[in-house]
Amino acid sequence: MSIEDKKRWDRKYRDGIIPTKTIEVVKNYANLAKGKEALDIACGMGRNSRLLAKMGFMVEAIDISPLALDSLKGIKNIKTKEVDLDSYRLKENSYDLIVCTYFLDRSLFPQIFKALKKDGIFIFETFKEHSKSTKIPSNRNFLLKEGELKEIFSKDYEIIHLSEKWGRDHFNNRVLSEAIVVRKI
Repeated sequence: MSIEDKKRWDRKYRDGIIPTKTIEVVKNYANLAKGKEALDIACGMGRNSRLLAKMGFMVEAIDISPLALDSLKGIKNIKTKEVDLDSYRLKENSYDLIVCTYFLDRSLFPQIFKALKKDGIFIFETFKEHSKSTKIPSNRNFLLKEGELKEIFSKDYEIIHLSEKWGRDHFNNRVLSEAIVVRKI
């Protein structure tokens, strides 16, 4: 990401157009992690980090926006880190749980595999491509393709949960999302 990306995200957070509700799949499956070391990738204002911290996880919350990360300062069990995910490398064999919601960078998937401990849990949810969605993405690469998650995660993971759902984003666009929960084997 660039300085422009950082400014753009800071502006979005400052203007309050980012959702704050914890993602349901995170609520429903985070407790499957055997340990308490968690990573929240592209955490934003911490909608998932806050829940994980309350559950007793030691959360490393990473994002490009210092403005977003400031909202998490001083919260027990959350350590923030400003990173550019285009150049940052995840710590290998460090996490019992990794969460990434509504941020799709396919090049991170191999890093996530290495960053998870054996039997670690990865929870992921983001928008999926569909002709009936009314949200027009700035970049089509930010949308999942049909069958993509199952294909990516069927080799080195046990798929625990895979689902898609129709809903509304915070601008009231009709959107299709897909979620997956996997265990590293």
